[in-house]
Amino acid sequence: MKRKHLIILFLIIILVIVALFLVFNRGTGTFKSHTNDFAVKDTATITKVFLADKKNQTVLLERLGVGDWLLNGNYKARNSGVKLLFETFMHLVPKFPVPKSGHDVIVAQLATTSIKVEIYQQVYRVDLFDIKLFPHEKLTKTYFVGGATQDNMGTFMLMDGADVPFVVQLLGFRGYVAPRYSTLEKDWRDHTVFRNNLADIKQVIMEIPAEPENSYKILKENRNLHLVNFETNEVLPEYDTLRLLNFLTAFADIRYEALLNDMDSHRKDSIINLTPKNILTVIDSKGDSTTIITFFKPNDSKAFDMKGKLYVHDLDRLYALINNKRDFVLIQYYVFDKVLRPLPYFIIPED
Repeated sequence: MKRKHLIILFLIIILVIVALFLVFNRGTGTFKSHTNDFAVKDTATITKVFLADKKNQTVLLERLGVGDWLLNGNYKARNSGVKLLFETFMHLVPKFPVPKSGHDVIVAQLATTSIKVEIYQQVYRVDLFDIKLFPHEKLTKTYFVGGATQDNMGTFMLMDGADVPFVVQLLGFRGYVAPRYSTLEKDWRDHTVFRNNLADIKQVIMEIPAEPENSYKILKENRNLHLVNFETNEVLPEYDTLRLLNFLTAFADIRYEALLNDMDSHRKDSIINLTPKNILTVIDSKGDSTTIITFFKPNDSKAFDMKGKLYVHDLDRLYALINNKRDFVLIQYYVFDKVLRPLPYFIIPED
């Protein structure tokens, strides 16, 4: 029995030695792996990404769940943007170190214009032979992203603590990747205005200030729907059921086109002080409400009708306030028309 224990102990020691050998001998070659290992192969373990530029603009992405990310502690992050960034992480390939002739120039550029990238991952204090114990969050990679090479086919990058920057390319992509590391909060904001399934909608309120007779409420009680004239509070006995159901299902995915919070404040104030075109509110089964307030957009494109008369308002877009009036956005009629219906749309015409 004692001999058996000695054999097991001997095997454990051998395995530990082999593991240590593998750890300390990664990345053999001219440059140690930590100086050019920009890629993250297992992006599923990423818990947090921090981006910062030299103008003190920062973006913090924190994982909340599968496909669900928090932006700067306040907003839902745009999933497509996070996905693109992670695809970038996975496929970064260092092509060659910056030649000595250009080393000082590139390092100086990185020192003044680069974006700092910090990647945090869930790692394990014990990770050996598929045995993973004691998980914790750890800063696993820090590097700086600079500008493009002269042919725009590569990006200059420098690993934190390294002396030599590298020209890095994205596998299968022709171009440079710096724009994917944006430090502008608006580039990462999720554009969702409404994401309500039919089963979750409790009430919809549509107010049309210029046409109060066309305003209405839709109330859902169990499986019953009630269409109510907002001005008179009259429950309408008949309506087009199919149109009403199509209207309610349209709230499943409605997004704005662009965030305009940086618009000149005087111009923005002049718009939001006008009478709104629509005030639309959706209340879900939990009692949470989402409201959008829309405003006509001037005809900046100078479009004319068939008679040569200038249209007063933009035919394609509206301005809007969302998120409790905190955000000023641009929306498209093409997207929002299906949820900005007036009351007559639901009324069955008389024969």
